[in-house]
Amino acid sequence: MIVTLIGIPWAKSAFVMGQFAFFPFGKEAISRHALTGANDVGTGFWGKLGNIVWFLLAGVWLALGHAFLGVACCCTLIGIPFGIQHFKLAGLALSPIGKQIVTKEVAELVRKENAALTLASLRG
Repeated sequence: MIVTLIGIPWAKSAFVMGQFAFFPFGKEAISRHALTGANDVGTGFWGKLGNIVWFLLAGVWLALGHAFLGVACCCTLIGIPFGIQHFKLAGLALSPIGKQIVTKEVAELVRKENAALTLASLRG
């Protein structure tokens, strides 16, 4: 993707998906906006537009492939952990732009912190 000028915006997302596929256990994909609290190119308007293009051209097919492999892996007892990772990869394959790979503990901490901020803003 990085060889062509058109593919450069999606190249970083391909590397993020590759990182997640290479080390999937104990990791989770979360939004960079949720992690940093700031918008960037991948989490703003251009990121949404890029995710739409990705979804239409590649995301559906990658997600279907991972979902099929997840079901196939879950048919055996030893393959269930790998099937679960394929389902996580299927979710990431649908919209990878603006995502960051972090450990499960960091993702849980970010969700709790964001929930606390939301609750504080609702209470006024």
